[in-house]
Amino acid sequence: MKIRFKGLLTWAALVASGGVAMAQAPYEPNQFSNEPVPVQLDTNTDLITRLEAAEARLRELESRQQAAPSAMPVSSGSSNLAFLNGGSVVDELDDLTAQVESNSEAISGLKDSLGERVRSGHSASTMKISGRVHADYWSFPDSSPAANAFESGDPMSDPEDRIGFRRLRFGVAGDVSDNMRYKIEMEFAGGNDVTMKDAYLGFADLPFLQEVLIGNQKRPYGLDHINSSRYNVFLERPFIVEALNQDARRLGICSYGVSDDQRYNWRFGAYNQVDPQGSGHYLGDAYQSEFAGRFANTIWYDETSGGRGYAHWAVSGSYADPTSGSATSARFRTRPEARTESRWIDTGQLMNCSDYMLGGVEGVINVGRLQAVGELMAVDVDQLGANPHLQFHGGYVYVAYFLTGEHMPWERASGQLGRIKPFENFWRVRDSQGDIRQGLGAWQLAARYSYADFTDQNVMGGVGQSFTGGLNWYWNPYARMQFGYSYGKIDERSVAGQTGGDYHTIGTRFMIDF
Repeated sequence: MKIRFKGLLTWAALVASGGVAMAQAPYEPNQFSNEPVPVQLDTNTDLITRLEAAEARLRELESRQQAAPSAMPVSSGSSNLAFLNGGSVVDELDDLTAQVESNSEAISGLKDSLGERVRSGHSASTMKISGRVHADYWSFPDSSPAANAFESGDPMSDPEDRIGFRRLRFGVAGDVSDNMRYKIEMEFAGGNDVTMKDAYLGFADLPFLQEVLIGNQKRPYGLDHINSSRYNVFLERPFIVEALNQDARRLGICSYGVSDDQRYNWRFGAYNQVDPQGSGHYLGDAYQSEFAGRFANTIWYDETSGGRGYAHWAVSGSYADPTSGSATSARFRTRPEARTESRWIDTGQLMNCSDYMLGGVEGVINVGRLQAVGELMAVDVDQLGANPHLQFHGGYVYVAYFLTGEHMPWERASGQLGRIKPFENFWRVRDSQGDIRQGLGAWQLAARYSYADFTDQNVMGGVGQSFTGGLNWYWNPYARMQFGYSYGKIDERSVAGQTGGDYHTIGTRFMIDF
């Protein structure tokens, strides 16, 4: 019993002295409010101080124990230990335990804060590192001469299989002083051709505008492109989404807002239409401006089930002026919902385009493990002089179902999909008895129909249809394996004497983010 009690004293002293130090040391008053803010610590000095305090406290408690009468019987329970120093040691242990418990939330918050803090240029800024790895395999088991021509220009040469990285990203984000924030994320999947993704600075907690970001960021074109590639159900986005929002991000300034009850959210901003990946900037006096926005409503959200039931709708739109000096052009193109070298649907440069307007509607309903999603999008293109008015349109619908009972989380503040959390992570180990034990992970089936029409008047961009089946195996909230099979058909596009044909694709992805 003496050994057991000594261990209890050791534990209490270490936890109390270390816990109190952790709960109190890393905070200082905020000059702008009464809230405490985390400060950076000298890790080595802090640990040494805690250790010295713990050792001193342990020696004091041990000396008290030795000074207590040893002839009296000792049994389990704090009431039978009260003879030690008149009960003062046990009382003090109770006080220390209560103190540790009262500080548990502060300790937990401190650990989270310190875990996200990385030393940067100055003490007022924070830095959180993030990244993702998407490793793909794509195969084209069967394709018609027309599909071959869309890919390579040769009807007799079928698309080649691909193994490589779809995404290989690394970035940092954080806060700078008061209410400023920043993010820089780079894409390395292109080998030597490194490109930027999110790259912006901004302000949070603003009156009326709430949050404003300035820099390279996603344009608010509907749901599927606003969703992160970390959470999307299918490997590749639908025809219409990719064609109208190629590479998604542009230089601009955008405001993001949400209502107090999170039922409504919105974003609107002004952008330059030129993709900055080539040179990192835009050069010209015409600006090629675009104004875009999205208004969304989570019309139903079941709080009692933790969001397993919800419904959402949104509208989005943009107005763009592609004029650049004497040139006026726009172009809409996309791949066949698979990774290929070429865009199989392509309007070519519309050299007489004066301006165009885009509109979209979207809807989501989720009931437990079942989800249904759909979007419709259209673009009206005005051309100069006697050239005809053009209209291109398309949409998609999909259903997804968790075999293992999970649901697709919903982020009400931004109107988009959230991170999937399996009931049981995937793992497989051999225990001490030699038996194999494992976790199942989460399994999801999905099916999608996609359509896009980019042929109108004198423009033969192609009419595409695709049926896709998907299987997702979520190993944990941060890693999964995706499998997709598609059958597609593209008509009304003329390449190398071919005007239409079909194709089959198979895709597999291993992905992780941190």
